[in-house]
Amino acid sequence: MASFNISISDAQLNDLKQRLSLARFPDEVEDVGWQYGTPLADVKRLTSYWQTTFDWKAAESKLNALPNYKTTVAVEGFGEIDMHFIHQRSSDDAVPLLFCHGWPGSYLEVSKMLPLLTEDASGIQFNVVAPSLPNYGWSGGVTKKGFGLAQYAEACHNLMQKLGYTKYVTQGGDWGYYITRAVGLRYPDFCKASHINMIRANPPTWAENPVLALQHAVTPYTQAEKEGLTRMNWFLNEGSAYRLLQSTKPQTIGYAFTDSPVALLSWIYEKLHDWTDSYPWTDDEILTWVSIYWFSTAGPAATCRVYYEATHPTPEGIPSVSRDRTAQWIDRVPLGLAYVPRELGVPPRTWARTHGPVVYEREHSSGGHFLAWERPEEVAKDLKAMFGKGGPCDGVTKA
Repeated sequence: MASFNISISDAQLNDLKQRLSLARFPDEVEDVGWQYGTPLADVKRLTSYWQTTFDWKAAESKLNALPNYKTTVAVEGFGEIDMHFIHQRSSDDAVPLLFCHGWPGSYLEVSKMLPLLTEDASGIQFNVVAPSLPNYGWSGGVTKKGFGLAQYAEACHNLMQKLGYTKYVTQGGDWGYYITRAVGLRYPDFCKASHINMIRANPPTWAENPVLALQHAVTPYTQAEKEGLTRMNWFLNEGSAYRLLQSTKPQTIGYAFTDSPVALLSWIYEKLHDWTDSYPWTDDEILTWVSIYWFSTAGPAATCRVYYEATHPTPEGIPSVSRDRTAQWIDRVPLGLAYVPRELGVPPRTWARTHGPVVYEREHSSGGHFLAWERPEEVAKDLKAMFGKGGPCDGVTKA
C-alpha cells in the first residue's frame, strides 16, 4: 500500500479546454425545463465555466488532501487490479467500514462523512475505507469480459483483508447497494452487517416470505410508502433510459463519453439534478464530479460496463452474482435500511424486509440518491445508531 496523489497533466487540461471550445450544441423545445433532459442554457453555462474559469488544480488539491492510497488486489480470473481508495483511521478499536459508491458518483461522496465518523464524542468511531471501484476514478480498468458484481465484491473484500480488516461492515447506495449486497452474500463470515440507502425490492411472496406476505396483505401503505412507489414508478418510466442503454450497448455510448466532455457533462448533470432532493449544486461541485470521470484512469466509457456485466450471463468458469439475487434474502448479515424520499428505490417496508435480517430502519424526512453527499450527517447518524453503544450491531466486528 502506498500513498497516492492525483496529478493531471497540463496536456490533459489543454486537451479538455480545446474540446470544450469546439463544442456544438443542439437546439431545444421551448418552455419544457428538465422534461426533455438537461436544459441547453445550463449546459452552455457549465461548458463555458469548465473551459474558462473552473480551476481543476484547486479541486485536485482538495482531493489530494484526503487520505489517498493505492494498492493491488487479486480477483480470480482477472489477475491483479490497481485499486485507489480513501483510508481514514480513527483507532485500533474503531469499526471497519467499507463505503461503496455507484454511478455517476465516486469515492468523493464519502468525504463529507469522514469527520463525522472519525471524531465522535459518544465513543463510536469508524475506520473508513472508500475505494474507487475498478473502472472508476483512479483505480485501474478491466477489459476482460465478465467483471460483474461477484468480481467487484471480491475486489472490495480482498482490499479490506489486505488492510487487515478481517471483519468489517458496509454502507452503500446505487452500485454500492448491489456490490455490498454481493459482499454479504459471498463473504458472510467477514461482512458482519450492512447499511443501505437504495433499496431495490419486490412485494413479498407467500412461497418465499409468508409472514411478510401476510403483513403486506393486511397492512395499508402509509402516505410515505405511496409517495415512494410514485417515485419508483417515475424512475422506471421516465428516468431510466440511460440504464437500458448502458446495460445493453455500453460501448456505443462510450464513444460519446470519451470524445465529448459536453456529452459526459450533460449525461451526468441530468442525474445530479433529477436524483437529488433539491440539493443546491454549485458549478464547482458539478464539474469536480464530472472531471473525475473525464480524467479517470480507465476513462469514462469503462464506468458503464458494470451495467452490462451485472445483467448478462457470466462466461463459463467465472464466479457470478446476478443483480436480481442481491435484491433477495441474504442470511447471516444484519441489515440497516434508510428510507429516503427522493431515492430511486423507496419500496414499502414489507417489500424491503425481504432482503434479510433487518435490525435497523429509519424513515428520512429528506434526501435523495446521493445521500452521503446531500445529507452526510444523516447517514452518519444511522451508522452511529446501528453500530454504537446499545445499537443492534454494537460490537459486531469484535464478536
